Amino acid sequence: MDWLAAWGVYTVAGFVFTEVLAPLAKGALEDYVKDFFKDSIKDFTGLFQKDTLQKAVGKALKEFLQLMQQELEDAELSEEQLKAYITPFNQFINDKSVKEILGSAFQYDCQAINIKKLSITWYQLDLLSLPEGFDWEQVGKRYLKKVKAIIRESDELRGIFDSKNIEAIQQNTKELAGISPEFDLTRYQEGLQERYSNLNLDSLDTTVYDYREKLKVWEIFIAQNVRECQEYLPQVYEIPKEHQKRLRESNQIEADVNPEEWERYKKVYYQQPIRSVLDIVNDSQTYPYIVILGDPGSGKSTLLQYIALNWARTPLNTVIEQPIPLLIELRTYIRNRDSGECKDFLEFFHKGCGIVCRLNQHELHEQLKAGKVSVMFDGLDEVFDPAKREEVIIDIHRFTNDYPKARVIVTSRIIGYKPQRLRDAQFRHFMLQDLESDQIEDFLYRWHELTFTDEALKVSKRERLQQAIKTSSAIGELAGNPLLLTMMAILNRKQELPRYRPILYEKASEVLLHQWDVDQKLLENPRIDSVTIDYKDKQAILRQVAYFMQAADQGLAGNLIRGDDLEKILTSFLKSREVNQPRTVARLLIEQMRSRNFILCFLGADSYGFVHRTFLEYFCACEFVERFGKRGIEGGLTLEELKTEVFSKHWQDESWHEVLRLVTGMIDTKFAGEILDYLMAQKGEDEKFINLFLAAECLLEVRNRSAIAVTSDQLLNQMKGLSQYDLPYDYIPYGVEANLVWEIRTQAVSSVATTWKDDPDTLPWLKQRAQADDDSDVRQAAVQELARGWKDDPDTLPWLKQRAQADDDSDVRQAAVQELARGWKDDPDTLPILKQRAQADDNPAVRQVAVQKLARGWKDDPDTLPILKQQAQANDDWRVRQAAVRELARGWKDDPDTLPWLKQRAQTDDHWYVRHAALEELAPGWNDEPDMFEFLHNRALNDSFKREYDFQTNPRQYALEAVIKNYPDHPRTLSLLRDRSLNDPDETVREFASEELKKLDQ
Repeated sequence: MDWLAAWGVYTVAGFVFTEVLAPLAKGALEDYVKDFFKDSIKDFTGLFQKDTLQKAVGKALKEFLQLMQQELEDAELSEEQLKAYITPFNQFINDKSVKEILGSAFQYDCQAINIKKLSITWYQLDLLSLPEGFDWEQVGKRYLKKVKAIIRESDELRGIFDSKNIEAIQQNTKELAGISPEFDLTRYQEGLQERYSNLNLDSLDTTVYDYREKLKVWEIFIAQNVRECQEYLPQVYEIPKEHQKRLRESNQIEADVNPEEWERYKKVYYQQPIRSVLDIVNDSQTYPYIVILGDPGSGKSTLLQYIALNWARTPLNTVIEQPIPLLIELRTYIRNRDSGECKDFLEFFHKGCGIVCRLNQHELHEQLKAGKVSVMFDGLDEVFDPAKREEVIIDIHRFTNDYPKARVIVTSRIIGYKPQRLRDAQFRHFMLQDLESDQIEDFLYRWHELTFTDEALKVSKRERLQQAIKTSSAIGELAGNPLLLTMMAILNRKQELPRYRPILYEKASEVLLHQWDVDQKLLENPRIDSVTIDYKDKQAILRQVAYFMQAADQGLAGNLIRGDDLEKILTSFLKSREVNQPRTVARLLIEQMRSRNFILCFLGADSYGFVHRTFLEYFCACEFVERFGKRGIEGGLTLEELKTEVFSKHWQDESWHEVLRLVTGMIDTKFAGEILDYLMAQKGEDEKFINLFLAAECLLEVRNRSAIAVTSDQLLNQMKGLSQYDLPYDYIPYGVEANLVWEIRTQAVSSVATTWKDDPDTLPWLKQRAQADDDSDVRQAAVQELARGWKDDPDTLPWLKQRAQADDDSDVRQAAVQELARGWKDDPDTLPILKQRAQADDNPAVRQVAVQKLARGWKDDPDTLPILKQQAQANDDWRVRQAAVRELARGWKDDPDTLPWLKQRAQTDDHWYVRHAALEELAPGWNDEPDMFEFLHNRALNDSFKREYDFQTNPRQYALEAVIKNYPDHPRTLSLLRDRSLNDPDETVREFASEELKKLDQ
């Protein structure tokens, strides 16, 4: 038989790859077919002798090669260039794994072939590079369709697949006739409450006070804020470069981004408004598909549990209009899928193990089709195998296609998460932010209300912790993470939180280390002899891990260690303790970190780190202090080595400052003094005197400062001198040199106020700087430091009021207004002062700040809205008008007058910046308004902007950008873009429009 003719090769015009198929047609076909159908040969018994399979394989390969050729032709390769792929394609289709993947398309109910593995195999075989833009995904989808057509055209193959369908129908019929789960929502509500009601404290020490039953999720949960992060994932770019490379090679993070794009993404990210996560969750119309990203302990799972419990605690007769929340823990789902318990999400709820209540999948299907279900996929990062994680993402994407009316929420840690696929599926991405001060206070109030019965003790403990968070930057930094805030609340029950940071971190680590129950984990494994790893052993392990991290390519800037490096450290430590089977024990410990957040936890993508980078810095400092304590013996560090090998190498690197400060505070005061003298002796002017500022920070850590009073006084004098620092030559105001001088002077003021706060001369010095310094920046800095550091001083408030109203310097008035609004909101004089400054101050910067503070702090005052409108329309300075425009748009969005009023500002304000600001608020905030396209279209054509300077931002361009982003499919968008590329009077707009047109053509 002429197989090439049977496969239809001769009928394909321009087919280049006949030579690839020719060897199969001549004799190697039989073995190839067996490999091709390896996983499904049993389904085709009897067809081998009839040549049916040989024909099917040849036709499939011909179609595959033709699709590959089409992709190459789309890249405009010549016929000669195409022929260069004959040998690579021959090698490729004869690879064992490629045969199996291509053959998998013939399996019953195949939904997709493993395109990812195909592309990786091409790369691993080191074949001729494919052109840029080669679309493997497209090839895979089209190939599967071609195979389905081959099956339909073959009577024998079609008959087999028809019989398979009959079997499937019979199986479903059996299931329906047998015992199927009911669709009992009352039981499902009960199951959710039983599983998730109590706050999960597994990572913390709660053995002394058993109050877990009192901490219900709905009573303690605080809704955090989020910021949209469509392109920018900060933590990914903090990963050391070498580790980034490995993750990229294993396809666990996306392609590298060039620095310019990265800076642009970063800028866009920080321009995004901060919103409550519940505002996003509750707005399912605007955000039908969302991904919530966050660090370990940031509250992702608790958020989903809160949402589910909100529904579960509401009587069914009143909750009927709310979507049913399906909470799917992905680690449980993937375990069920791997064991064959289920093949998809519906079957998981129908008969899976480890779920709170089974629900009949047929009824669930109907509810999903009707849009009456909200599906929450928790812990994408907990699908540890990258290939399986990719499969789950595809499953989620397919799920949204199958059930377009269903609301879908996904949570994940950041490391190892690849956003592109879900971004393409219209998912919006949001990053959880640290808790704000008011959220922290709210949490502490609820915590103490729930866990204390004695009223006096409840208040005293709460106030003690609140004060510690306010006055200690170390405690305050930890408090932003919900897990660590909970840890401090537990610690605060037993004792006052230490203000001395090394002791604070030691006590905090005790709480976190308590639940790292190494012995219990190992006892569960019958292969392991009894092993005891005590608290000191755990600390030693963490010191070694931290020391390893600081020596990595990105040092302390990256809180991350690879799994195999962590395994080596643990194995080495266990060997030193003469533990049997140290590698096995090490792997069990690492496995334990994947399931719960300990002080050292799983970050995603075979990466581990400390639950907060503070603990990395603390244990790294502990390791240096431990070695310094061994000075004079092997492995020890002398004082000279501490200076030259630690401080000398790292004082210029700010990521190391925290470690250096902790080391200074943990060693004897005498040695600390010598370290400070060493830092002060360095030449630091070229480094913005970072040596002196670090020395001041280190001095703050020394407990017995009187023992090194001479050093302290010398450093204080140098700091006061830096508050008057200047360059020995003339320079341009507002230029680079001016910014340098400003930075050094203001930092010096802050350093004096912080490090020498208890010095009786500091407060008078700050007042003198605030009122008489020649530099307005120094005066402003002095006001801020005085207001924040001496708030309880009886003279501070009257002094600030005087400065806000009567100081001759506008910068001082501005700073005083800011501090009054920030620190004395409840004082009866604050609001009148703000109103008066907003309307009558002769400086626009002061009026601008007063307007902003009024809008944000006194929204409900009846005078606020009229003042804002008056300032937005009638103020003679554009800065004040634009501030009022933005505050009105953000604070009074639901006011019916806001939209028409904003449109009027966007059209008629005399200054381009105000018109631009109004458009920036209108476009994203009111893009669903019926006439918003027409309005933006008009502004893109008719705004009166005329460019005078390069830095100016053209309102016409912004309106055009908004049209492209919000209305890409509108029939008039393309014509507008073409018109602006040719006719806009601003060259910048024409260039922008031309670039956008090029993108559309690609």
